[in-house]
Amino acid sequence: MKKIILPLLGLLPLLTFAGGFQVNLQGNQQTGMGHLGTSFYLGASSAYFNPAMLGHGESKISVEAGANGITSYVIYQNQETGATAETDNPMGTPFHLYGSYRINDQITAGLAVYTPFGSSVVWGDDWDGKYLIQDISLSAIFIQPTFSIKASDKISVGLGLVYATGAFELNRAIAFQSSQSAYGQTNLKGNASGFGYNFGFHYKPTEKLNVGVTYRSGIKMALNGGDATFTAPKSTATNLPPTNKFDAELPLPGTTTIGLSYDVSEKLTVAIEYSRVAWDVYQSLDFDFETNTSALKDSKNARKYEASSIFRVGAQYKVNEKIIARAGAYYDQSPVQDEYFNPETPNTDNIGLTCGISYEISEKLSVDGSFLYIDGQERESYYTDPNNKSASAGGQNFGGKYKARSFIPGIGLRYNF
Repeated sequence: MKKIILPLLGLLPLLTFAGGFQVNLQGNQQTGMGHLGTSFYLGASSAYFNPAMLGHGESKISVEAGANGITSYVIYQNQETGATAETDNPMGTPFHLYGSYRINDQITAGLAVYTPFGSSVVWGDDWDGKYLIQDISLSAIFIQPTFSIKASDKISVGLGLVYATGAFELNRAIAFQSSQSAYGQTNLKGNASGFGYNFGFHYKPTEKLNVGVTYRSGIKMALNGGDATFTAPKSTATNLPPTNKFDAELPLPGTTTIGLSYDVSEKLTVAIEYSRVAWDVYQSLDFDFETNTSALKDSKNARKYEASSIFRVGAQYKVNEKIIARAGAYYDQSPVQDEYFNPETPNTDNIGLTCGISYEISEKLSVDGSFLYIDGQERESYYTDPNNKSASAGGQNFGGKYKARSFIPGIGLRYNF
């Protein structure tokens, strides 16, 4: 019988990355100025950015819808062998839909439906890291009913309750010790869900200065009854059942953000924000298989993520009565330590550059456009799988240099009743 080399599992990168990037594309106005939106009102999308500000608009009913197209790629180079690879990712298309209704002068209700995480990473079947990852596709939808209370002209608070649902599918190779160096195939797919909340506070100390604070809670995504399918020689069927089930719990991090905005003039607003992302909740990825064998055991897979920070700056300028221009930038630290860097989520420190424009078609209807460029900083990192000591199987000390880029245009519409 051939001996199975099964470096299971560093298999799931959570429902948290789009092509290796954590990207918040929940409003094209906000995206156009560096993902800023915690301290000022830009329509019904405030349900996501700061629910405390949902009632700051003048209209009784506001509706907003939009989408983005994510084109991303990652280049890999093995520094020892010179081997290279590049992802061939299909375009991701996250969307967002918001609605708000002013109940009275103090209370506003809203509903948000958005896809904060969802894209694909495709390395190919025969690249050097095929035993860690060949391809993965992710999708997630968050549904968030929201309420905002305007306590006074200076203070408002808001709360959103979040139901998250997501799906994934992953493929990777299984190595065998044989004269032909053959390998089999692993396919994992399943659905996960969880609950969370979004709290916001807004304070206006002066006519020109605004302060906003938000907390988006962490969410434990429970994945139950996922399908595990293994394609391998018949001689391995006893130790590697062709079909199996598994459970897992996937922690999404909480995020605390504080933002300041200042109206320099009637036309120009500038803003800064700082976010702290509690990625340190992701210490291990554990799998519980329905059927265990000598080759397929329940597993604990160290990730050891660290809490990270995001710094943002942006501005918007009212060109005339119909046109508003925006620009921004941000720096997003990677939470991944070098020794736990895995090509399933090739996350680097990211620099984002953004621009955007809004055009008022009529008194009620506006169109928003945005563009985001993400430059993933080059890093040389290695992944050591504690469950597999065979470097030839892609486990121990697999790595090299990684460089990532992403191009993300977006468009949206806003309508006020």
